[in-house]
Amino acid sequence: MLDRLEPRPGARTRHRRPRGPGCGFGKTAGRGTKGQGHRSRGKPTGLHFEGGQMPLVRRIPKYGFKRPQRVEHQIVNVGALAVFGAGATIEIASLVDRGLARGGDRPVKLLALGEAPSNLTVRVHGASASARQKIEAAGGKVEIVE
Repeated sequence: MLDRLEPRPGARTRHRRPRGPGCGFGKTAGRGTKGQGHRSRGKPTGLHFEGGQMPLVRRIPKYGFKRPQRVEHQIVNVGALAVFGAGATIEIASLVDRGLARGGDRPVKLLALGEAPSNLTVRVHGASASARQKIEAAGGKVEIVE
């Protein structure tokens, strides 16, 4: 309800700023003297304008780099595969169904955190060497799909 409050109709009207010596807005018309703001289109432009001072965006140091060709994977840990039980065949669609991965927008990579259930067959886009070792040590196998 508070977001719909408005002044009553006619309560706020636009007034032209008077010019001339008798109204207090003579000569410079309330704009001060000299500088960018005394002209008709003299407002500083841009959100980052700081009056000619070096803007904050340019003052703070820049760091880091992200390679444009990088591939961001969806991470699934070996311990999370326990919900499938022993002897299961796990594909990307079944990971999505269980909520362990999102849809097919990014590739799925298997990492080695946790204990692997026994006799799993896992088909994912990538797997770390230690994750592959854990699954193979538990009697399963990892297949890489494209």
